[in-house]
Amino acid sequence: MNSTKLFKLVMLVLIVISVVLLVWGFLTGFASNDGRAVEVLLYWAYIILAIAVLAVVVFGLVISAKNNPKSLVKLGIGILAIAAVCFVAYLVSPGNMPLQWNNPKLPSAQQLKLTDTILTLTYLTGGVAILSIIVGEVVMAIRNKK
Repeated sequence: MNSTKLFKLVMLVLIVISVVLLVWGFLTGFASNDGRAVEVLLYWAYIILAIAVLAVVVFGLVISAKNNPKSLVKLGIGILAIAAVCFVAYLVSPGNMPLQWNNPKLPSAQQLKLTDTILTLTYLTGGVAILSIIVGEVVMAIRNKK
């Protein structure tokens, strides 16, 4: 069995499992059983996401290493830069709770710190995306005038 057929078979199995879980969720009801169907679907989504990320990273590394071994150094520098940005976002995040809830299970300080870190990273990536769109349009406008 060649790799293309194996890939198609694995994709087909994952799709069939997804459809079966979805149909099961509709048949049992998403609100009944304390939302058990929703939990199962969320866990399945986490599994599928992990498989996708793993496949992209592993295949990307293998193809990159085959085509240009020196590109692995650039990849390592990129990963270190992303880790540094995440670490700085973690240090900057306050982790305090401005709202008082009527909930006896308040999140811990560590959970609040991680939530603030994710929000900071979301704001940062959104700002970088908007800035890159603006800079890209300006560069295209300058190049088209020449």
